[in-house]
Amino acid sequence: MNTIIAHINDIQSVENLNIVSLTCKDTKLKMMSLELNDTIQKNTKVMLTCKPTAIAIGKKIQGALSYSNQLHVKIISLEIGVLLCALKLQFGEFVLESIITSDSQKRMQLQIDDEVTALIKSSDLSIARVLS
Repeated sequence: MNTIIAHINDIQSVENLNIVSLTCKDTKLKMMSLELNDTIQKNTKVMLTCKPTAIAIGKKIQGALSYSNQLHVKIISLEIGVLLCALKLQFGEFVLESIITSDSQKRMQLQIDDEVTALIKSSDLSIARVLS
């Protein structure tokens, strides 16, 4: 599982749906959640998590996207298999993993040291732990 440390800036709630706005470094993030416990509040430091299969990769993206979370990352390693490719991505001090198809890696000509965009839907992020 991937982890990112972030600070909660705002929480918008309607009935049991919550949109949590966060910041990690200078990057704004959003998380959608149906349940939040009482310890999750504005100005709280949290550890976010998401699965490697939930991180899509964009290269030379132009135009608007519906992905709330667009992280500028650098590819630091590639493990290319017959069907799947595991990418290690540097995001500040965090190393994230994305698993995409090997066909996508070839089509996009992804290589080590490429700067790409990691795309994470707000519904794919979750709070693993409250840190403060």
